Amino acid sequence: MKEDLEYLGDKDILNNYKIGFLCSRKVPSSIILKTYDWAIAQRDAGKCIVSGFHSKMERDVLHYLLKGTQPIIIVLARGMYEKLPQSLVKEFDKGRMLIITPFKKYIRRISEEETYKRSESIIRLSNEVVIPYVSPEGQLNKLLENVSADERNKIHFL
Repeated sequence: MKEDLEYLGDKDILNNYKIGFLCSRKVPSSIILKTYDWAIAQRDAGKCIVSGFHSKMERDVLHYLLKGTQPIIIVLARGMYEKLPQSLVKEFDKGRMLIITPFKKYIRRISEEETYKRSESIIRLSNEVVIPYVSPEGQLNKLLENVSADERNKIHFL
């Protein structure tokens, strides 16, 4: 991977087998419970999950993961936090969280371009990627149309 990343937290977390999690913003209701069950199973198995945790579904998955003890990697679609969000401080202080960004500190607004680059970074960082749903007209679908064959082989759909 040839990109400049900034890190906050324990970089040793990168040594884990990493499962990327991406999901479109709009999700059919039939996908929701299946995704929650998947998140709970990953948490209970102690799997390291990599995501932006930005869409509603991704935030819901983070909610379940934070109840566990497994490592979590958050990839931002903006510059690094100057101050960690209060909801993450406790788990970050336990050393189970790594926050990564491919953006300079001055990037504060999240655009489609930043979201696209963040999702590319998640795919590259991950050993496998799980996607519960891809909206046909969404940004994630555009990204998946452009991934390499090697990257495509590590993507699984719920």
